[in-house]
Amino acid sequence: MVVKVYGPTYASPKRVVVCLIEKEIEFEAVHVDLFKGENKEPEFLKLQPFGSLPVIQDGDYTLYESRAIIRYFAEKYKDQGTDLLGKTIEEKGLVEQWLEVEAHNFHPPLYNLVINVLFAPLMGATSDQKVIEESDKKLEKVLDVYEERLSKSKYLAGDFFSLADLSHLPFGHYLVNQTGRGNLVRERKHVSAWWDDISNRPSWKTVLQLYKYPV
Repeated sequence: MVVKVYGPTYASPKRVVVCLIEKEIEFEAVHVDLFKGENKEPEFLKLQPFGSLPVIQDGDYTLYESRAIIRYFAEKYKDQGTDLLGKTIEEKGLVEQWLEVEAHNFHPPLYNLVINVLFAPLMGATSDQKVIEESDKKLEKVLDVYEERLSKSKYLAGDFFSLADLSHLPFGHYLVNQTGRGNLVRERKHVSAWWDDISNRPSWKTVLQLYKYPV
């Protein structure tokens, strides 16, 4: 049965789509328009009671939260497509560590920048300059840590592409291409080389061809 992915136009669902492509899993997209509030309609709330994207349906199994979803598919299809988990327990530990770093250190300040720099003007809201300044500083410190790590290994968890790297693609795309802050990546030699590597993977290029960002 074909996997259903809800809302692949938006950033977080793209995390799921690129994982599915890497794992060579067949899927179909289900459009959900956040700007029209379709994520708050009763039928959608039966799938995701918080009204957030993404959601997947794998047969009669429903799962939400993008990082939980990519872990699920990487494990379920671990012998198919790209190995995204690592082979040894130590490698798997580092994949999990850097997935957590992405979720708790990289993503929050970048999310705040995307909301205030890109979406607030679009929605007719006022951008919070204090939040923007604080987020810039936090992100710079995070990327300094990444620069140190990536001076020692090609990818975050070692010398293999994994979920830890993949998880950075959707919002990293905003950072490099749409927030006017690509210099934060380009000024860091090893981060810049890493970004060029992962963002040029055929899977990510396919995602961008199939599902354009809304902003």
